[in-house]
This record gives sequence, C-alpha cells and structure tokens, in this order.
Amino acid sequence: MALVAIVGRPNVGKSTLFNRLTEERRAIVDDQPGVTRDRLFGTVEWTGREFDLVDTGGLVPRSAERFDAAIREQVMLTIEEADVILFVVDTLTGISDLDAEVAAQLRRAKQPVIVVANKADNTARKLEASEFWGLGFEQMFALSAINGTGTGDFLDAVVAALPDEPDSTLEDDAPRIAFLGRPNVGKSSLANKLLGRTRSIVTEVAGTTRDAVDARLDYKGRELVLVDTAGLRKKARIKENVEFYSTLRTERALQSCDVAVVLIDGERGLESQDARVLREAESLKKGMVIVINKWDLVEDKETNTARDLEASIKERLGLLDFVPVVFASALTGQRAEKVLDIALEVFAERQKRIPTAQLNDALEAATRRTPPPSHRGNYVKIKYASQVRAEPPVFAFFCNAPEGIKESYRRYLENRLRAAFGFVGVPLTLTFKRK
Repeated sequence: MALVAIVGRPNVGKSTLFNRLTEERRAIVDDQPGVTRDRLFGTVEWTGREFDLVDTGGLVPRSAERFDAAIREQVMLTIEEADVILFVVDTLTGISDLDAEVAAQLRRAKQPVIVVANKADNTARKLEASEFWGLGFEQMFALSAINGTGTGDFLDAVVAALPDEPDSTLEDDAPRIAFLGRPNVGKSSLANKLLGRTRSIVTEVAGTTRDAVDARLDYKGRELVLVDTAGLRKKARIKENVEFYSTLRTERALQSCDVAVVLIDGERGLESQDARVLREAESLKKGMVIVINKWDLVEDKETNTARDLEASIKERLGLLDFVPVVFASALTGQRAEKVLDIALEVFAERQKRIPTAQLNDALEAATRRTPPPSHRGNYVKIKYASQVRAEPPVFAFFCNAPEGIKESYRRYLENRLRAAFGFVGVPLTLTFKRK
C-alpha cells in the first residue's frame, strides 16, 4: 500500500488529523508540543482506495537545542519513505520561521506535497489560510481536523496524488517471509546466507520500503519471497528518528508478509522489543517463527541449555507459546535452511481448513471434557462450529448465549483446537454467535 506521511512543527494538530483520518483515538492530543512519542501508524480508506498513514509527531526531540536538526532529519527521512506528504500548518499562528524551513526542505521532494492549513474552523480563518500559498506548493487545503470541516475535498486530493496500485489481476501466491528483529541481530546475514546458498534468485521486486528490495527465490522447487527490512540508507544523527522509521518499516513488513520470522540475539535473550514485534504479528494474524540467532557464540552450553532457554522465552510470552523456536547461526549457516523449512510449515498451517465434521467431533470432545460455564443461572450450550475462513484461520461457534463464553473458556477451546489440529505458529480467531 502507498504511504502518506504527516509532517510539520509541534502543536499544529498532526495527531488530531491522524485521528480524524484513521477514525481512531490512538494519537494522544495535548496542547503541549512534543506529546507524541510512540510510532503512530494506521490505515485510511476513502472512495474505495486504502493507504497507510504515519504521524511523525513522535520525532520531536526532548532537548530544545536539538530541535532544528531533528526537524530537518524528520523531513529528510519522510521524503525517503513516503509516497505523499501532508505538510500541516496552523492558521492561528500563520507562517512561522520553522514552517518556512520545513517548506524549503519539502520543495526538494519529488513526491506530491499537500499543505494542510489546520484549525480553519470558521470563514475568517479559511480566508486567513490563503497566506500559506506563499509556501510555494501547488495544493493547499484549509480544514479543521478537530471537527472534520473540509476533509472531504482534501481526501479526494490525497487519493488522486497516490501512485497507481499494482495490477491486482497478477496474483502472486508465493509465500512472503519477513525477517524482523532488533538492529544487529543478524537479519541481513541470515537472508544473505540463504540467498547465497540457494544460488537461484529468480528476480528482484520492489519491496515495501523505498530503498529496499524483496528477494524472490526458488527454494527446494518452491518460489518464495524474503521480505527485506534492512536499515535506513542514510545515517541520521537523531536517534529518535532512526528508531521511528525502523519501527515504521517493521510495521509495513508485518503488514505485507505471511510469516514473520523474529530473530532474537542468543546472547541477550528475549527483550521487550522482541515481544512487542511478536504481539504485533499476533494482532495482525500473521504466522510466526522465533529464531534464536548467534547460537554459536553462546558459551557454556550444556545438554539442556536450548531447552531451558526456549521454556523461559515461552513463559515470558505467555499466550504465544504456540510459536515454534529454532536455534541457528546466520554466521555459520547452522540450521539456516531449517528456518525456511519451519516458516513454510507455518505458512501451510495458516492456510489449513478443517472439515466441519472433524471440527465438531473435536468440539464435542472438548465440551464433554470441560463444559462451558453457566451464565445467569443457565447452562451455555455450544451447538456446533464451523471454520469460516483460512489464511488466517477463523472459527465460528454457535451457541445459545455467546455473552456467557468468558476469555478463559475461549482459551480452553483454542488449546483443544491446537491439540487436535495443530496450527503451529498461527494465531487463531474464535468468534461466538447466537443460534
């Protein structure tokens, strides 16, 4: 999907605009500049066209003296990543020196830049917004992000500026496998080892990021795509900017892949960022594989070291204990191919369909073993179940009181499904409907 980025100085309403366009409340809105710290990434649909939207409010540095440098690098990185740039300004304050500096940077961009004169919530302010034509861009819209005034024509212009969508008639059923993880964990090394070993790269296709390519290769007679999440092309001086766009690329790679292979440093173990990527993959219903990389560097390995580390990781991940773990070394190539073998198994599990008769046999056995809890004095009875879709798998359970199915019993049913049918590395969705 195309990427649209919101840029601008603090306190002009970038996060409010993000919330308005995505119809979410993920961005924290406050009158103090620099409130947005975490990455904000969402999807917008308008007149049948979808695009990704990113709010760059999180790039504001914590120290005032680094402010100008951070803004410049924010703009540079946005120019590298985005297909369309929304330059948000404030009609209440007019053109500031910082607006002028950002505009000077954006005029070098090849992508379309649309000026958003925000806070124009009455006729007088809409008239005052005309001064922003002086920034030198071809498109300017006066609107109010807080109440939505003027956003319709503005969104029409955004959609018109998006690049053409790929030909949807050219279906590509090659599994897309993304290598994800913290910096220097070995993502590129593992990908290069696999590409070098197969020696049968078919072609290179444009990837999900502006300066990356995804490698399409033939692996054991099957075509697949390795989704590249390589680092930024240019080194930025401001750490927050690099982290922001690294996270953005991870998010977009997750969106486009079928299986997320999350690499963990064997010497450091599972860290909070690793767990966050795995939980994001779960929320997007992607297949998942954990690779403990640099296993060759781990000293004092004993017979049960790998087993104990895997148990520790799964204990920390809690409900993600269905994710397979592979111990490998990208440097030596140890078990590198096994990573792809497991990823392809997870891909197949994600496509699996269970016949209705077999599913209901498993359901009957599960409810006989542990019946659903009562609800308001009445027994909850699940009458039958059906798999309503695959890739990712979704199961519908029809019962007399769906509201009586608590989270603990939903987890029980999920575990019984896994015990009966597998679904290794695959998040399951269970829905309960009244019948």
